[in-house]
Amino acid sequence: MTAPRCMRLLPHLGLSKVAVGGQDGVLQVFSLKKHEIQFSFKTLPGDPISALQLGGTIGAPQDKIFVASKTEVRGFSKKGKLFLGLDTNMTEHIKSMQVSGIDLMVAGNHLFNHYRNCKDVNSYLSSDNINDLQVMSLDKNHRLVSVLACEDRLLRIIERSAMSQTFPLHSAPVVLSLLGDTGGEGGEGLVVAMENGDIGLVQVNRTMSDWKWLIQNTKKRDSVRCMCWYDLYKDGTKQLIVGRDDGSIQIYGEPLEGMGEAYIEKYNYVCNESITSIQAGTVGNPAFDEIVATTYTGWFFGLTTEVLEKQVNWENNNMNIKMAPEEKQKIEHLRVEIEEIERSLTKERERYQMTTSEDSIGMSTILNLAINDKMTFVKDDYAFILSLETEAPIDNVLLQSDINIKLLDVEKNSAVVSHSYCSPHSGNKLLATYRCQIDTSRLNLNLQYGNEFGMLNVYVTPHVKPKTTHLKTYILRRLGMLTRIHDTVDFVSFHVLRLKGTFTLAEMHSFVSVCLPQVPDKMPTTNKIMYCYESSFSGTQLKCQYIKGEAEFQSDDITIISNLKDFLTQQATRKKTHLEISFELNTECMKRVLSKMYPRMKEELEEQKQALLFEALKDIEQNEGENTMYLTPYCRSIIEKQTKMSANKTLNWNRLERIQEYIMNLLSDWFKFQQVNVKTKLAKLKENLNECTLEDIMTFFENTEYDRSVINSPTV
Repeated sequence: MTAPRCMRLLPHLGLSKVAVGGQDGVLQVFSLKKHEIQFSFKTLPGDPISALQLGGTIGAPQDKIFVASKTEVRGFSKKGKLFLGLDTNMTEHIKSMQVSGIDLMVAGNHLFNHYRNCKDVNSYLSSDNINDLQVMSLDKNHRLVSVLACEDRLLRIIERSAMSQTFPLHSAPVVLSLLGDTGGEGGEGLVVAMENGDIGLVQVNRTMSDWKWLIQNTKKRDSVRCMCWYDLYKDGTKQLIVGRDDGSIQIYGEPLEGMGEAYIEKYNYVCNESITSIQAGTVGNPAFDEIVATTYTGWFFGLTTEVLEKQVNWENNNMNIKMAPEEKQKIEHLRVEIEEIERSLTKERERYQMTTSEDSIGMSTILNLAINDKMTFVKDDYAFILSLETEAPIDNVLLQSDINIKLLDVEKNSAVVSHSYCSPHSGNKLLATYRCQIDTSRLNLNLQYGNEFGMLNVYVTPHVKPKTTHLKTYILRRLGMLTRIHDTVDFVSFHVLRLKGTFTLAEMHSFVSVCLPQVPDKMPTTNKIMYCYESSFSGTQLKCQYIKGEAEFQSDDITIISNLKDFLTQQATRKKTHLEISFELNTECMKRVLSKMYPRMKEELEEQKQALLFEALKDIEQNEGENTMYLTPYCRSIIEKQTKMSANKTLNWNRLERIQEYIMNLLSDWFKFQQVNVKTKLAKLKENLNECTLEDIMTFFENTEYDRSVINSPTV
């Protein structure tokens, strides 16, 4: 198994050698000659290799191999001689590394260190997780500037030991790469791959940075895990080659219109495992360029630019394929290799069964299965994607949760799901099992839940013996479907929730981190902390700021304020922390949100009406053929949109249900703050919500506000 970006091609005039660092701590350098692997050297096993880079004298071939394991950096020559062993003495394990001449830059989760000639010269402590590190030489003057890709959607530009500027992004950056490997003419071009799958070019200046172009992820692919540059078409321009978590590889090149435009996709390839590293060069054939990649489970494969031609002849109704002698030799070599692996596998299985039999003194051991898991919020679908990838095929996956979770369909998912009954006394709200097809090592699950706090337990059972299961636990935050933004819009009106008490800054930060997503584990060093959020579903926003003993939350969404109040009160009660709660509600803000959501509900209702009508029109179209001129223009327009409507029908019903539920929650939470019992009236409104006009909803809101039939207990 390999960590991300732990494979490089050593520069060579003929066939390039491949350097790969594995999770077993082994660095191996090999080459391909006549389709056979020939190892140059292999190191002994040790701590997992988390980063691998090439270095050397500036201007000379970069043929020195640098690997990072835990807090140590080692350097090897291309022949395998160890020439560097540096203990960085960092308090965190190294995740990212860059080498430029005598300069070495490393980064952990929060720490960034710069070494020159193995001496610590600069350092920086980031307030949020560092996903990647890149080094730039602006204006080509050899004065290095480090760029940190941070989880809080910021690029932090570091000069010496200080942050000179920040550049906000619309999604968290995950991978950084210099434009064309050099940064362009002025060394200012930085390509940024983001968590939502977008790829953009940022021009980094010493005073201010700006976007140059952006490739949007319109095909809803997974996030990019690795990038490289290579001139595959021999036109003097390097193409951008990316590998993604979903196993896809794309080649992006400059458009024909000229410079300055966003790159366009020119090639796409999909494999069954996530791509961890990608490079391009001449590896197997010196006459043709190739793209080589490694996967999460350790596979190494290549894509060639060689045109593989085959002649097909038909003789006596039988198809005969004529192949070149080299192709036949490749196939025969692969057949022999597969038979050898099968014989070794059978032999190992027999030996295992003998050592674990009843009469044997041997013992059966549990497999320590590595699972690559990631839960990502998808704004467009307003749902979470849980990705699970294992080194062994998955037999089944069991989901268990104490809150209600809706499991949505995934287009690429071939697993069969079955739901089990949950007893009311068990505390479970979800029990579901996904049974996977044979040789499935990667599974995506689409989850959606409401404003509840709970835990999701995922039991992954691999298809190995002895039968074992591996547990993964995820926190489902009450407001987990909000997304972090850099600043909120200055509203004229909003609701305010204020908390005062004996809590410390660390305690309130802990409370907020359990309720809201994307809050850094490490608390900022400032005396006042502020975070801003936005709901991708309703467009409403939240601004929270707190100091020791005081916290204030501002939002135009009364439901967000209500959920914060309930959750923070529960946390404070559990910690036995005294709280004084006060709030300010704004009527105009409530009307504004209702006015924004009502047209969306009517639009979804109209789409559902068209979807139902289309089922009848489809039968008419099949009976009458293409002669639909007697239909009204409205009906003909519905038939023209049949493909799109059919694809989105299920998703539209889900959106309509969520919009109606959201409107009802707004009204319910508003009257709960007002201490007005409108449970019966809300139930009646919900039954007639599809036929209600905006004036009806506003009338209900305004007239019920002063009808205090039942007064609840005080809020404070």
